[in-house]
Amino acid sequence: MNIKLLLSTTFIAASLSVSAQDANRTFAITGDGNRDFMWMNIRQVDITTGKIVKDVYQRDKTSFLMMDADSKTQSLAGRTPTESLVAAAAYDRNQNKLFFTPMRVGELRWLDLNAKGDAQRYYTVTSSLLNTNTALNDEANHFTRMVIAADGNGYALTNDGSRLVKFTTGKKVTITDLGSVIDDESNKTVSIKNKCTSWGGDMIADAYNKLYIISANHYVFSLDVETRVAKQVGYISGLPANYSTNGAAVDNDGNVVVASANTFAGYYKFSMKDFVASFVEGSDMVYNASDLANGNLLYQKEADAARTFADFKPVVPVLTNEAHIFPNPVTASEFKIYFDGQKAGKYNVTITDLSGKPLMNRIVTVNGKTQVETVPLNRNFAKGMYMVKVTDASNKFIFTERIVVQ
Repeated sequence: MNIKLLLSTTFIAASLSVSAQDANRTFAITGDGNRDFMWMNIRQVDITTGKIVKDVYQRDKTSFLMMDADSKTQSLAGRTPTESLVAAAAYDRNQNKLFFTPMRVGELRWLDLNAKGDAQRYYTVTSSLLNTNTALNDEANHFTRMVIAADGNGYALTNDGSRLVKFTTGKKVTITDLGSVIDDESNKTVSIKNKCTSWGGDMIADAYNKLYIISANHYVFSLDVETRVAKQVGYISGLPANYSTNGAAVDNDGNVVVASANTFAGYYKFSMKDFVASFVEGSDMVYNASDLANGNLLYQKEADAARTFADFKPVVPVLTNEAHIFPNPVTASEFKIYFDGQKAGKYNVTITDLSGKPLMNRIVTVNGKTQVETVPLNRNFAKGMYMVKVTDASNKFIFTERIVVQ
């Protein structure tokens, strides 16, 4: 029996099992209950039922430590994690961290859900890219939309769309200003910058690294990260009167679930095919929510279905000895392929995303029975999971291996 194949298969099965269990794990930013609009509490929600699973953080009740992310020293004495209310949060399922930024505070913060001990640990990074003291006085500059995208990075957007920022989520968090969001020509009278139609709300992401903005007034825009062009793709119907769409998250079936910050009317869900909302039966009507966050991606099932079993299953190389990739995870801008026992000749190395879309090709030449070839990555490679497929000069399949770029 091939041990490597067995371990790989077991790992994938275990990963899928864990993913299935956590698929509907969602966090909601709420107040204390009916008629309370102080969005400072964090609660875990089962997004399929809309019911509260547990209280994660309660203002004035939960013990916590606030840590400076760079120095790892305790900071911000006398202040609370969700001070000045929170309207933008994003959950990184890979690292089990909940990122958020309080309104009127120019900081990115996150809760490490893996931390041990009685006191919760919150980390904070201060950046002028998030806001300055002067800018905080203008509601247009408040970050009210945030999500972790398929590339593993976080993205946050201001009310008026003038600042789209990207932040990394690893040990060293860095924040980059990507610039202002631009209206697609087809938007016409419904601009992404319009206060009446397009401010507030939330962001979700799809499996192809595109973002979607659901504004508080029910308008839905797609957002291309590379071009920063926002295109109106729909309008949510079927919601109660005065129901603002402030929180949004994707459920395990690919529906978008929304919550309101100003109406205690439970959760609603809709499909991106028709944007018609229906009530999530049994959902909570006690806590309204200013934001929802989970690790699900829109169109994930479609992306998974696009992969062919032949291309992506763990495969033993055709020849006697195995070829493999190292280091994995990839921590620099390159990885090495170990050819052992392969025939001399040219080999094609193709790197694809998990949907099967080719991202890079390299030709390597093997001259002897044992050889290590270095494959440099393009500069625009984002961190995430990819597939590497190796074929020979006649396009005969050699092996496929999954890599993680960090």
